[in-house]
Amino acid sequence: MASYKAPRRDMRFVYFELHDGARLAKLPGYEEATPDLVEAILEEAAKIAENVLQPLNRTGDEQGCSLDEGVARTPAGFREAYKTFAAGGWTGLNGDPQYGGQGLPGSLGILVSEMLLSANLSFAMYPGLAEGVCHALATHGDERLKEKFLPKLIDGTWGGTMCLTEPQCGTDLGLIRTKATPRQEDAAEDAKEGAYQHDAYQLNGTKTFISAGDHDLNENIIHLVLARLPDAPRGIKGISMFLVPKLAVRADGTLGATNGVSCGGIEHKMGIKGSTTCVLNFEGATGYLVGKPHKGMRAMFTMMNAARLGVGLQGLALAEAAYQGAVEYARERLQGRALTGAREPEKPADPILVHPDVRKMLLTIRAYTEGARALSMWAAQEIDRSQKHPDPRRRRDADDLASLLTPIVKAFQTDTGFECTNLGLQIFGGHGYIREHGMEQYVRDARIGMIYEGTNGIQALDLVGRKMAAHTGRYLRSFFHPVQKFLLAHAADANLEEFIQPLAKAFGRLQRASGHLAQQSLKNPNEAGAAATDYLRLFGLVALAYQWARMAQISLPKMDDDRTGFYAAKVATARFYMERILPQSSGAFAALMAGSESIMAFPDDAF
Repeated sequence: MASYKAPRRDMRFVYFELHDGARLAKLPGYEEATPDLVEAILEEAAKIAENVLQPLNRTGDEQGCSLDEGVARTPAGFREAYKTFAAGGWTGLNGDPQYGGQGLPGSLGILVSEMLLSANLSFAMYPGLAEGVCHALATHGDERLKEKFLPKLIDGTWGGTMCLTEPQCGTDLGLIRTKATPRQEDAAEDAKEGAYQHDAYQLNGTKTFISAGDHDLNENIIHLVLARLPDAPRGIKGISMFLVPKLAVRADGTLGATNGVSCGGIEHKMGIKGSTTCVLNFEGATGYLVGKPHKGMRAMFTMMNAARLGVGLQGLALAEAAYQGAVEYARERLQGRALTGAREPEKPADPILVHPDVRKMLLTIRAYTEGARALSMWAAQEIDRSQKHPDPRRRRDADDLASLLTPIVKAFQTDTGFECTNLGLQIFGGHGYIREHGMEQYVRDARIGMIYEGTNGIQALDLVGRKMAAHTGRYLRSFFHPVQKFLLAHAADANLEEFIQPLAKAFGRLQRASGHLAQQSLKNPNEAGAAATDYLRLFGLVALAYQWARMAQISLPKMDDDRTGFYAAKVATARFYMERILPQSSGAFAALMAGSESIMAFPDDAF
């Protein structure tokens, strides 16, 4: 069975050395995020991930979840693990101190989340969704809602979900049918029973594919539900968001009876089997309006954007877990001899680590994984600055970059995460295809990341259709300008030439592709649609190349004094990325420049 050790050394590198996370402690509200505290948190989080969650990963996958008298049950050990997790204060790491949270930077939180996701993705989804509810409620809820619900969400007593999808609609949320009607006629009766009174509505409808929709880890579950008011306009402009508890919450904060929310079934999935995915029925459920009427998509996107970054992190986390398992196996598995002669002649065969193809697969996983960690940290620290930096212009610039990177992190990192888990399985050969070694679970678990929180095709359309054109290209400039600045600053550095030149060429392709799509999509929207996934792939490859060039620039001067070999390995991995992976940018560029004709001219009847 695969084991997992948190890559704390690399996490410290991207947090402090690459992205200068120590400067976050100078921002208002983040003063406590000193290097010593960050290190202590990473050390303790690693213990939880390695010793509590990882041992439950395989058993959770094999046992799965069940429905017992209308209540979804998590696998054996999950409830005890959650109690340990919540008691340690991990649910409130990034929560608002006003409501009991620790208020630490979100970028520190993603390092902790990566550990949890690598160790046990199914388990990590439960507190992750609750954190998303906290963020949406803190941003869009009024003070009464926040005071009533945030403290118990932050301390882990209550869980949370986001309820969007319905049987007839997934991506196209303008088609939702769930209805919300004012509960004026019941207000007096509710007041007698001590129910919490606040813009109460009655919700009726069905939601599907709801992650953590029902389970036995929390006392109560707080659902954020999209629904339509009676006077709602058609389409997405007529959607409102409501907070709907599973159990009614009385005025004094205690729990009452069931609130018209029931689990209609658990989906039988390819992966993440330890996480419940439910059909939820809302039948006269009491809910409370979050934000303004008909403005629910704005509120829900607050949660969805955070979730999309979290899903991108899932791709990275599973790739890391697969890499660790594959490296261990490659060192131990004896098969054949090195092509240049026996490496270990005293043994009946050499370890498969000597074979070029195995080494290439391992280096591919490593390059994608460490590059994705660097990119995720860049996005996360910019989000921290967008929320805390005292300069309004700096906050805006940070938000621009985080907005641009969100679809790239989600789609590119889940695409490559799935590729990496498959490579990890391939290294195991036949042993990877059977359950005992744990690699096939990583493949199955990774596959959902390309689908939920908006399929990767939708992320590509968001990048091309929205982010690229936003504010006359301002989002794009938030990425292009720092890359151009870096290239100019190091153009004459002979030590960095092998990293600067490939980055410059690939970046030039991205610039040309951006200009081409901006022009062509105005003439024919299908041009943007046909090129979107190739453009996002190109963007992702360049974004990682920029991170790898910067990592090489930081690591080269430190190699001589480093006895651990950490910095030398960084430079060697950067070199591999530039030589063996970044050339994919040429293919992506050629494909998107080919246009939409061969796609759209194909006769419908011929499919």
